[in-house]
Amino acid sequence: MTAAIDLYTWPTPNGHKVHIMLEETGLGYNVIPVNIGKGEQFAPDFLKISPNNKMPAMVDPEGPGGRPFALAESGAMLIYLAEKTGQFLSTDPAERYRTLQWLMTQMGHVGPMLGQINHFRNYAVEKIPYAIDRYVNEGTRLYNVLDGRLGESEWLGGADYSIADMATYPWLRSWENQGQNLEAHPNLARWFREIEARPAVERGCAVLADRRRQGAMTDEERENMFGATQYRKR
Repeated sequence: MTAAIDLYTWPTPNGHKVHIMLEETGLGYNVIPVNIGKGEQFAPDFLKISPNNKMPAMVDPEGPGGRPFALAESGAMLIYLAEKTGQFLSTDPAERYRTLQWLMTQMGHVGPMLGQINHFRNYAVEKIPYAIDRYVNEGTRLYNVLDGRLGESEWLGGADYSIADMATYPWLRSWENQGQNLEAHPNLARWFREIEARPAVERGCAVLADRRRQGAMTDEERENMFGATQYRKR
């Protein structure tokens, strides 16, 4: 029996990417919550696993060479798990690299830009119209890019559902909070609903769902997530 992976995570889009992948592959995993509002991402033991103090991160007790292996960064984790299991990343060179292209699009553009929309629209104490307009417009542009791709291909990487789809979907779940209209992008809406209906996706997005913050952000949460605490040298 394969030993369970220790997954250090929180119910965020980046966390859900890896939850979904683990559910889709059937790999066993232990959920170890990292409450980013309480600053648990800055704990010395966690920093040994995730030097950039970001979650998710994981420790595979049966890593390369059969030895424990720690890994952070959700995109790297998806590639690792795909190669470990032989699932959701094609061995065909063209489709493999197309999948990686769209995975990198999520990592370099979709996640960072939609994250900025969420911050300036919903969390920033000072509402700055220029910042909100800039990022909402960039978000719309990215929705259009994804919609265009999905008008020519069933899935982002090609003919098959892949880690590129798993990486992108969680970031679009809060499209209303991003000032977007999913229905204005019919190909993207079709893709979104197909993923949403997958049982493994439903299970993955339910991980730690009961830990999600209810109500306004506390001063402690704001400081740990957006204040000076995150910039201290460690």
